[in-house]
Amino acid sequence: MKKLLLSVAALSIAAGIFAADNVAGDQILMTVDGRDVKVSEFEYLFKKNNSQQLQPQSVDDYVGMFIDYKLKVADAEHAGIDTTASFLAEYNKFRNELAAPYLRDDKVEDALLREAYSHLDRDVNVSHIMIAADRTMPRDNKAYARLDSIRKAIVSGQTTFEKAAEENSIDTPTAARGGLMGWIMAGRFPWAFEKAAYETAEGQVSPIIDSGFGLHIVKVNAVRPSRGEVQASHILKLTRDVPPELHPARKAEIDSIYKLLVAGANFADMAKRESQDPGSAARGGDLGWFGSGAMVAEFDSVAFALADGELSQPFKTAFGYHIIKRGGHRTVEPFDQMRDKLLQMMARDGRADEPRKARMRQLYKKYDALFMMANMKGLEFRLKSAPLDSAVYAALAVDLMPLGKIGDQVVTVSQAYGGRSFVNGAQAASEIEKTAHDMLDYLVAQRAIEDLMVENDDYRNLINEYRDGILLFDISNRNVWDRAAKDKEGLEKFFKANASKYAWDKPHFKGYIVFAQSDSTLNAATAYAESLTDEDPEAFVAEMRKHFGKEIKIERVIAAQGENPITEYLAFGGPKPENKNSRWSYYASCKGRILDQPEEAADVRGAAATDYQALLEKQWLKQLHKKYKVKVNKKVLNSIKSTL
Repeated sequence: MKKLLLSVAALSIAAGIFAADNVAGDQILMTVDGRDVKVSEFEYLFKKNNSQQLQPQSVDDYVGMFIDYKLKVADAEHAGIDTTASFLAEYNKFRNELAAPYLRDDKVEDALLREAYSHLDRDVNVSHIMIAADRTMPRDNKAYARLDSIRKAIVSGQTTFEKAAEENSIDTPTAARGGLMGWIMAGRFPWAFEKAAYETAEGQVSPIIDSGFGLHIVKVNAVRPSRGEVQASHILKLTRDVPPELHPARKAEIDSIYKLLVAGANFADMAKRESQDPGSAARGGDLGWFGSGAMVAEFDSVAFALADGELSQPFKTAFGYHIIKRGGHRTVEPFDQMRDKLLQMMARDGRADEPRKARMRQLYKKYDALFMMANMKGLEFRLKSAPLDSAVYAALAVDLMPLGKIGDQVVTVSQAYGGRSFVNGAQAASEIEKTAHDMLDYLVAQRAIEDLMVENDDYRNLINEYRDGILLFDISNRNVWDRAAKDKEGLEKFFKANASKYAWDKPHFKGYIVFAQSDSTLNAATAYAESLTDEDPEAFVAEMRKHFGKEIKIERVIAAQGENPITEYLAFGGPKPENKNSRWSYYASCKGRILDQPEEAADVRGAAATDYQALLEKQWLKQLHKKYKVKVNKKVLNSIKSTL
C-alpha cells in the first residue's frame, strides 16, 4: 500500500504543479529556464516579503531578488532534488496537511457544533440501564434483543425502570439506586449517551444506544436551566480509608481551620499547609472551573449554593470533611467563543470524522468514484467458504479484480491485501474491505487536491512557496553552506587574501582553559595537555576528555583583552575573578599565547566563514545567470507596479 500511495503522491505533485501553471487569466510575468512565472505568484511573494520587512522594497528592487530565487530553484530541479524520496515525502506531507481543512464539509461541522452547543443551556437528570455489548456480532445480536425486551416491558408498564435497572444494569453503583445518575451536564459523556439524554422528552425512555462502553437505555427524570460553572477552592481532611476512631479528630481539625479562616487567615496558605487533597493543596486548594455534576452530590450542592467569595461551613462527603471558598461563576459563553472547546469535545468521539465523511461523499459523486461492493461481496464469500492457506494467500497476492475506481485508476484486491496474514476469512474480508476504502479515499482526496491547486489561489501559493523553499534550502546547502564548511583550504586562502578586513585593535588570548575540582587534578591535566602534540583542536579536546573524563572541564577560548574575566586574569595580569561555581574552583590555561592579530579564519569567530559563504553565493549566482535564460515581460511588470 505504501508503494501505491507514494506513486500516487508523486503523480499528484506533478499534476498539481502543472495545473498551477495554467490558472485562467493569470499573465506571464517572466520565464526562468523555460518555466513561466505568473503574476499571481510574484504578487503573493512580494506582498509577503514586504509585510515582514521594516523597510518595504520597491517592485524594481524585489525583481532582482526574485529572479535569483527562481534561478536557484531551477538549479535544484536540474540537480534532481525535486525527485528524491525525501523531498517527495516532506512535500506531500505538507501538501496533504494544508489541504485537510478543504476536505471537510464546513456546513456539516458547523451543524454538529451548534447541536452540541444547544445542549449547554440546560442540565438533565437521568437514569440509565446498561448491559454489555457483544462486539463480534451485528446490531441485532442477543444483547441488543435483550435490552429491547427490557425497554418494551418498561414502556408497556410491565415493570418499572427502577426495578429493571436493579435486576439488569451492569453499572453497579447506579443499579443500586434504580439506575439513577442524577444531574448531568453536556460535554461530559460519550456523544451517543449525551444525545439520548438531551433529546429524550422528560419522563420518557430513549431508544437503545451504543456508547462504546455498552448498550444503554436512558430515562429523563427532569430538566432544568444550566447552572453554568463555578470556580472554587477547598480544604479537605480525609476520612476515607481512615480508621473510624480517627474521624472525630479530623472533624476537630476542620473546625479549627474554619475558625482561623473566619478570623482572617489566608485560605490559599491554609490549604497548602493543611489540606489532604494533594492535587489541589499545592495550588492553594484551587479546583478550577467545574459544572454541575462534576463533583459528588454533597460537594456540588454546597459549591453552587454559595455566593461568589463566600466561605462554606465544614461539611462531610464520602471523602472527608471539606471547607469550600467559591471564587466566581460563569454562564454559557457565546457560540463563537465556545467553538474551539466544542471542537475538542468532538475530537474525542466519532463526530470529528463526520465533516470529512460528508465531503468525501460529495467528492465521490463529483469524480464518479465507485467502490465496487458486488466485487467485495464476491471476495468475502470466497474467503469465508474455505480455510485460509498458502494457496488462498497466493491467489490474493495476484488478484487484479478491482474493488474501487476513480477515472482510470483502480484499487485491486492485491493492493488492498498487501501481503498480510489473517485469523480467518471473515477478518480477511473485513480488513481488505477497509483498506480498499482507505486507498480509494486517498485517490479521491488527491484528485481534490489537484483541483485545489487550480481553483484556490491561497492554497496554490502556499504550496508552491513551500515546495520552492525546500529546494532552495537543499541547493543552497550544497553550493554554499555545506561547501564552505568543508572547504577549509578555500576558507583559509580567502582569509589570508582578506586579512586586513579582520584586523584586531587589541591583543587576544588564544588557547585552552582547563577547570578541575582539585589542585592535584588540575596539575595533572595541564601537564598531560602540554605533552600532547596534536594541533587539531577537536582531537586535542577529545583526548583530554578521554583521559580525564568528568574530572575536568576544558574550553577552547579566544578572547580579547578586557573581554573575559578568566583570560584577563590568566593571560593579561588582571585581578582573579570571584568563582561562583564551587565545583570548578581550580583552573589554568594551557597551550595559550597572546596574538596581536588573527592567524587563521577560526580566530575571527566565524566572520571569515560568513564572508566566504557570501563569496561562494555570489560566484554561484553569476554561474546561474550564465547557465539559465531569464526573460522578463517588461510590459506586464510595469502594469503591476501601480497595484503593488
